[in-house]
Amino acid sequence: MYIKKIILVISLLGVVALGIFSYFIYDSIFSTNTNFTSATEEVFVKTDAEYREVIQQLRPLVKDIESFDAIARKKGYANNLKPGRFILKKGMNNNEMINTLRSQNQPVSLVFNNQERLEDLAGRIAAQIEADSLSLIESMQDSTFLAENNFKTETALAMYIPNQYQVYWNTSAETFRNRMLKEYQRFWNEDRMAKAKEIDLTPNEVYTLAAIVQKETAKVDERRRVAGVYMNRYNRGIKLDADPTVIYAVKKKNNDFDTVIKRVLYKDLETDSPYNTYKYAGLPPGPIAMPDISAIDAVLTYEDHDYYYFVANPEKPGYHKFAKTLRQHNNNRQAYVRWINKMGINR
Repeated sequence: MYIKKIILVISLLGVVALGIFSYFIYDSIFSTNTNFTSATEEVFVKTDAEYREVIQQLRPLVKDIESFDAIARKKGYANNLKPGRFILKKGMNNNEMINTLRSQNQPVSLVFNNQERLEDLAGRIAAQIEADSLSLIESMQDSTFLAENNFKTETALAMYIPNQYQVYWNTSAETFRNRMLKEYQRFWNEDRMAKAKEIDLTPNEVYTLAAIVQKETAKVDERRRVAGVYMNRYNRGIKLDADPTVIYAVKKKNNDFDTVIKRVLYKDLETDSPYNTYKYAGLPPGPIAMPDISAIDAVLTYEDHDYYYFVANPEKPGYHKFAKTLRQHNNNRQAYVRWINKMGINR
């Protein structure tokens, strides 16, 4: 009888111990363990990250990092990290956080526009995804890739259509470049290709001219008219005489693209560069910047008119005065020079 009582007590103690153990296990897995007040928090796990680095990143976001660590090891996450961008939600428990980090890589909205050079674009992209600017520029300038896809170093920027794209944060430089090639091919659909053929320009030439139009006017409603001026000059073999190309040539010659040039001087027009359209007829070797889609479409559907000249309009800032004759243009230009002198803009 005494032995039976002992066995009963031991059994009861075992049940209690098991209950306590189960409670703590359940609590460590399924109880809320986030430590932030915002609705969500982002966690970025690098491709070559070590588990200890992830734990350090999570430490401010998790109340009990020891219980998280125990469950992460038990579930095999510690030895099987997944790179990417992950969104933790307020109130998550350890199990939910680990499942999120294992399988719910979220894309980022990658945006770029108005970059002057591939180097600038690489820096802009590197600020938004894991790939660094060096690996990006090396991938963008890969000679084999460029040749296989009908690009040159001078025209490589034309492959990148400014827009907003959904990509994974841990996208590699090569994967990003290849994705942009597909976007380029998608952008140059049958309709745009037909329009380019109709005006006797290749897609890269359209992009190059659109970059000049973009630099000339920020007014979207004026771009088709500006594009029409340049197409009139281009089709007649007249030099484009585009100030933005001179500015680019000066910057390139001085290897200083941070310089701000608001006024083109006569000495600038003598800069010996294939990008200087005051010295060389036709289009520059490649784009002087990344144009908006609106500028590209403005070239493809340029306004049909008889204007061959234009200059900034002091009476309507941001817009231009257009002229059909050189005499009319010189009158407009003199008014502009008087205005810019009055404003004290010397460079």
